[in-house]
Amino acid sequence: MRPSEALRRATDYLERHGVESPRASAEALLMPILGTDRVGLYARTEGLSSPQARSFGRALCQRCAGVPLQHLTGRVGFRHLELVARPGVFVPRPETEILVEAALRVLDGVASPAVVDVGTGTGAVALSIKHERPEAQVVAVDVSAEAVGLARHNADRLGLDVEVLRGDLLSSLPSSLQGAVDLIVSNPPYVEPAALASLPADVLADPWPALVGGTDVHRALAQAAPAWLAPGGSLVLEIGESQGPSVAAILEDAGFVEVQIHLDLNGRDRVAVGRAP
Repeated sequence: MRPSEALRRATDYLERHGVESPRASAEALLMPILGTDRVGLYARTEGLSSPQARSFGRALCQRCAGVPLQHLTGRVGFRHLELVARPGVFVPRPETEILVEAALRVLDGVASPAVVDVGTGTGAVALSIKHERPEAQVVAVDVSAEAVGLARHNADRLGLDVEVLRGDLLSSLPSSLQGAVDLIVSNPPYVEPAALASLPADVLADPWPALVGGTDVHRALAQAAPAWLAPGGSLVLEIGESQGPSVAAILEDAGFVEVQIHLDLNGRDRVAVGRAP
Protein backbone atom coordinates (compact mmCIF):
# COMPACT_ATOMS: atom_id res chain seq x y z
CA MET A 1 0.00 0.00 0.00
CA ARG A 2 1.38 3.40 -0.99
CA PRO A 3 1.73 6.10 1.71
CA SER A 4 -0.99 8.22 0.06
CA GLU A 5 -3.51 5.39 0.31
CA ALA A 6 -2.39 4.51 3.85
CA LEU A 7 -2.87 8.14 4.86
CA ARG A 8 -6.33 8.30 3.31
CA ARG A 9 -7.48 5.22 5.20
CA ALA A 10 -5.80 6.35 8.41
CA THR A 11 -7.42 9.77 8.20
CA ASP A 12 -10.85 8.21 7.80
CA TYR A 13 -10.18 5.88 10.73
CA LEU A 14 -9.04 8.67 13.05
CA GLU A 15 -11.94 10.89 12.02
CA ARG A 16 -14.46 8.14 12.81
CA HIS A 17 -12.95 7.87 16.27
CA GLY A 18 -13.19 11.60 16.91
CA VAL A 19 -9.47 12.32 16.87
CA GLU A 20 -8.66 16.01 16.43
CA SER A 21 -6.88 16.99 13.18
CA PRO A 22 -7.02 13.46 11.74
CA ARG A 23 -5.02 14.13 8.56
CA ALA A 24 -2.20 15.93 10.35
CA SER A 25 -2.17 13.25 13.04
CA ALA A 26 -1.90 10.47 10.45
CA GLU A 27 0.98 12.26 8.76
CA ALA A 28 2.78 12.81 12.05
CA LEU A 29 2.44 9.13 12.97
CA LEU A 30 3.64 7.84 9.60
CA MET A 31 6.64 10.13 9.09
CA PRO A 32 8.87 8.63 11.82
CA ILE A 33 7.91 5.09 10.77
CA LEU A 34 9.10 5.80 7.23
CA GLY A 35 11.99 8.00 8.37
CA THR A 36 10.96 10.95 6.24
CA ASP A 37 9.47 14.42 6.41
CA ARG A 38 6.13 15.61 5.07
CA VAL A 39 7.51 16.35 1.60
CA GLY A 40 9.12 12.91 1.43
CA LEU A 41 5.90 11.35 2.61
CA TYR A 42 3.98 12.54 -0.43
CA ALA A 43 6.87 12.09 -2.84
CA ARG A 44 7.34 8.44 -1.91
CA THR A 45 6.01 5.87 -4.39
CA GLU A 46 7.30 2.76 -2.62
CA GLY A 47 4.65 0.97 -0.59
CA LEU A 48 4.79 0.30 3.14
CA SER A 49 6.48 -2.92 4.19
CA SER A 50 4.58 -5.34 6.42
CA PRO A 51 6.47 -4.26 9.58
CA GLN A 52 5.87 -0.58 8.72
CA ALA A 53 2.17 -1.20 8.15
CA ARG A 54 1.88 -3.03 11.47
CA SER A 55 3.70 -0.23 13.32
CA PHE A 56 1.41 2.33 11.72
CA GLY A 57 -1.66 0.33 12.65
CA ARG A 58 -0.56 0.05 16.29
CA ALA A 59 0.12 3.78 16.44
CA LEU A 60 -3.33 4.56 15.04
CA CYS A 61 -5.00 2.31 17.61
CA GLN A 62 -3.05 3.94 20.45
CA ARG A 63 -3.97 7.41 19.23
CA CYS A 64 -7.66 6.47 19.10
CA ALA A 65 -7.32 5.14 22.66
CA GLY A 66 -6.22 8.58 23.83
CA VAL A 67 -2.44 8.25 23.86
CA PRO A 68 -1.09 11.76 23.10
CA LEU A 69 0.29 12.21 19.62
CA GLN A 70 3.47 13.64 21.13
CA HIS A 71 4.07 10.45 23.13
CA LEU A 72 3.74 8.38 19.98
CA THR A 73 6.02 10.55 17.84
CA GLY A 74 8.41 11.54 20.63
CA ARG A 75 8.32 15.13 19.41
CA VAL A 76 6.37 18.33 20.09
CA GLY A 77 6.60 21.61 18.22
CA PHE A 78 6.58 24.76 20.35
CA ARG A 79 7.02 28.23 18.84
CA HIS A 80 10.25 27.98 16.83
CA LEU A 81 11.56 24.79 18.46
CA GLU A 82 11.04 21.05 18.14
CA LEU A 83 11.32 19.37 21.53
CA VAL A 84 11.61 15.75 22.59
CA ALA A 85 8.50 14.61 24.47
CA ARG A 86 8.18 11.59 26.75
CA PRO A 87 5.42 9.96 28.82
CA GLY A 88 5.54 11.14 32.41
CA VAL A 89 6.40 14.75 31.50
CA PHE A 90 3.78 17.42 30.79
CA VAL A 91 3.28 18.10 27.07
CA PRO A 92 3.27 21.84 26.26
CA ARG A 93 0.16 23.10 24.48
CA PRO A 94 -0.15 25.83 21.85
CA GLU A 95 -1.86 28.17 24.33
CA THR A 96 1.32 28.27 26.40
CA GLU A 97 2.95 30.14 23.52
CA ILE A 98 0.84 33.10 24.72
CA LEU A 99 2.64 32.81 28.07
CA VAL A 100 5.99 33.09 26.27
CA GLU A 101 4.77 36.10 24.27
CA ALA A 102 3.75 37.87 27.49
CA ALA A 103 7.09 36.98 29.10
CA LEU A 104 9.05 38.36 26.17
CA ARG A 105 7.02 41.59 26.25
CA VAL A 106 7.93 42.31 29.87
CA LEU A 107 11.58 41.78 28.98
CA ASP A 108 11.52 44.46 26.29
CA GLY A 109 14.18 47.02 27.16
CA VAL A 110 15.78 44.85 29.86
CA ALA A 111 19.42 44.22 29.02
CA SER A 112 20.78 40.70 29.68
CA PRO A 113 17.78 39.72 31.84
CA ALA A 114 17.80 37.01 34.49
CA VAL A 115 14.86 34.66 33.98
CA VAL A 116 13.51 31.74 36.04
CA ASP A 117 10.99 29.25 34.60
CA VAL A 118 9.17 27.32 37.34
CA GLY A 119 7.69 23.91 36.48
CA THR A 120 9.61 23.70 33.23
CA GLY A 121 8.46 20.23 32.08
CA THR A 122 10.04 19.66 28.65
CA GLY A 123 11.79 23.03 28.99
CA ALA A 124 9.52 24.61 26.37
CA VAL A 125 9.14 28.03 27.99
CA ALA A 126 12.70 28.41 29.23
CA LEU A 127 14.23 27.23 25.96
CA SER A 128 11.97 29.45 23.87
CA ILE A 129 12.95 32.51 25.90
CA LYS A 130 16.64 31.63 25.61
CA HIS A 131 16.26 31.02 21.88
CA GLU A 132 14.63 34.41 21.34
CA ARG A 133 16.70 36.32 23.92
CA PRO A 134 20.12 34.64 23.63
CA GLU A 135 21.81 37.08 26.03
CA ALA A 136 19.40 36.17 28.87
CA GLN A 137 20.50 34.11 31.84
CA VAL A 138 17.78 31.46 32.04
CA VAL A 139 17.29 28.98 34.87
CA ALA A 140 14.60 26.29 34.68
CA VAL A 141 13.22 24.45 37.71
CA ASP A 142 11.02 21.39 38.14
CA VAL A 143 10.21 19.13 41.07
CA SER A 144 10.07 16.07 38.79
CA ALA A 145 13.30 14.19 38.14
CA GLU A 146 11.88 12.98 34.81
CA ALA A 147 11.13 16.54 33.73
CA VAL A 148 14.56 17.79 34.80
CA GLY A 149 16.25 15.05 32.79
CA LEU A 150 14.13 15.74 29.71
CA ALA A 151 14.57 19.53 29.89
CA ARG A 152 18.34 19.08 30.14
CA HIS A 153 18.24 16.73 27.16
CA ASN A 154 16.27 19.25 25.12
CA ALA A 155 18.65 22.07 26.09
CA ASP A 156 21.69 20.00 25.06
CA ARG A 157 20.04 18.84 21.85
CA LEU A 158 19.16 22.40 20.85
CA GLY A 159 22.46 23.88 21.99
CA LEU A 160 20.75 26.34 24.34
CA ASP A 161 22.56 27.28 27.55
CA VAL A 162 19.78 26.92 30.11
CA GLU A 163 20.56 25.69 33.63
CA VAL A 164 17.98 23.13 34.79
CA LEU A 165 17.58 22.51 38.52
CA ARG A 166 15.45 20.11 40.50
CA GLY A 167 13.45 21.65 43.30
CA ASP A 168 10.03 22.76 44.54
CA LEU A 169 9.11 26.21 43.24
CA LEU A 170 12.06 28.56 43.97
CA SER A 171 13.74 26.55 46.72
CA SER A 172 16.64 25.29 44.61
CA LEU A 173 17.71 28.66 43.19
CA PRO A 174 21.21 29.87 44.13
CA SER A 175 21.23 32.64 46.73
CA SER A 176 23.06 34.89 44.25
CA LEU A 177 19.75 35.35 42.41
CA GLN A 178 17.90 36.78 45.42
CA GLY A 179 16.65 40.21 44.49
CA ALA A 180 18.22 39.95 41.03
CA VAL A 181 15.65 38.12 38.84
CA ASP A 182 13.95 40.19 36.15
CA LEU A 183 11.27 37.62 35.30
CA ILE A 184 9.74 34.60 36.98
CA VAL A 185 7.51 32.73 34.55
CA SER A 186 5.46 29.61 35.12
CA ASN A 187 2.81 27.38 33.62
CA PRO A 188 1.74 25.84 36.94
CA PRO A 189 -0.81 23.05 37.43
CA TYR A 190 -4.11 24.94 37.36
CA VAL A 191 -6.86 22.49 36.41
CA GLU A 192 -9.60 22.40 39.05
CA PRO A 193 -10.31 18.85 40.29
CA ALA A 194 -13.99 19.24 39.39
CA ALA A 195 -13.03 19.89 35.75
CA LEU A 196 -11.17 16.62 35.28
CA ALA A 197 -14.19 14.73 33.98
CA SER A 198 -14.49 17.12 31.03
CA LEU A 199 -10.90 16.77 29.85
CA PRO A 200 -9.96 14.64 26.81
CA ALA A 201 -7.99 11.44 27.30
CA ASP A 202 -4.77 12.83 25.85
CA VAL A 203 -4.75 15.65 28.43
CA LEU A 204 -5.42 13.19 31.24
CA ALA A 205 -2.32 11.28 30.10
CA ASP A 206 -0.20 14.09 31.56
CA PRO A 207 1.14 13.55 35.11
CA TRP A 208 -1.40 14.59 37.73
CA PRO A 209 0.98 16.90 39.71
CA ALA A 210 1.66 18.89 36.53
CA LEU A 211 -2.03 19.20 35.71
CA VAL A 212 -4.22 19.63 38.79
CA GLY A 213 -3.85 22.40 41.34
CA GLY A 214 -6.40 25.17 40.94
CA THR A 215 -4.76 28.43 42.03
CA ASP A 216 -2.66 26.94 44.87
CA VAL A 217 0.66 27.19 43.02
CA HIS A 218 -0.16 30.69 41.76
CA ARG A 219 -0.60 31.76 45.38
CA ALA A 220 2.60 30.05 46.51
CA LEU A 221 4.61 31.67 43.72
CA ALA A 222 3.09 35.10 44.36
CA GLN A 223 4.18 34.85 47.99
CA ALA A 224 7.67 33.50 47.25
CA ALA A 225 8.57 35.56 44.16
CA PRO A 226 9.11 39.04 45.74
CA ALA A 227 12.23 37.85 47.58
CA TRP A 228 13.82 36.86 44.26
CA LEU A 229 12.61 39.59 41.92
CA ALA A 230 14.63 42.70 41.23
CA PRO A 231 12.79 46.02 41.69
CA GLY A 232 10.36 46.27 38.77
CA GLY A 233 10.73 42.57 37.97
CA SER A 234 7.71 40.62 36.75
CA LEU A 235 5.81 37.47 37.62
CA VAL A 236 4.04 35.96 34.58
CA LEU A 237 1.70 33.01 35.11
CA GLU A 238 -0.47 30.88 32.88
CA ILE A 239 -3.99 30.55 34.28
CA GLY A 240 -7.22 28.68 33.66
CA GLU A 241 -9.97 30.22 31.54
CA SER A 242 -12.02 31.42 34.53
CA GLN A 243 -9.21 32.16 36.99
CA GLY A 244 -8.39 35.73 35.96
CA PRO A 245 -10.17 37.54 38.82
CA SER A 246 -8.91 35.18 41.53
CA VAL A 247 -5.29 35.19 40.34
CA ALA A 248 -5.34 38.98 39.89
CA ALA A 249 -6.48 39.28 43.53
CA ILE A 250 -3.74 36.87 44.62
CA LEU A 251 -1.08 38.99 42.91
CA GLU A 252 -2.41 42.25 44.32
CA ASP A 253 -2.61 40.80 47.84
CA ALA A 254 1.07 39.77 47.51
CA GLY A 255 2.03 43.36 46.70
CA PHE A 256 2.30 43.22 42.92
CA VAL A 257 1.34 46.29 40.94
CA GLU A 258 0.14 46.89 37.36
CA VAL A 259 -1.59 43.50 37.42
CA GLN A 260 -3.00 42.50 34.04
CA ILE A 261 -4.90 39.52 32.64
CA HIS A 262 -4.19 38.60 29.02
CA LEU A 263 -6.68 36.61 26.93
CA ASP A 264 -6.04 33.80 24.49
CA LEU A 265 -7.24 33.77 20.88
CA ASN A 266 -10.65 32.52 22.03
CA GLY A 267 -11.12 35.43 24.43
CA ARG A 268 -10.50 33.35 27.57
CA ASP A 269 -8.29 34.21 30.54
CA ARG A 270 -4.84 32.77 29.84
CA VAL A 271 -1.99 34.78 31.41
CA ALA A 272 -1.65 36.89 34.55
CA VAL A 273 1.15 39.47 34.83
CA GLY A 274 2.23 41.39 37.90
CA ARG A 275 5.17 43.74 38.50
CA ALA A 276 7.17 44.00 41.70
CA PRO A 277 7.29 47.59 43.06
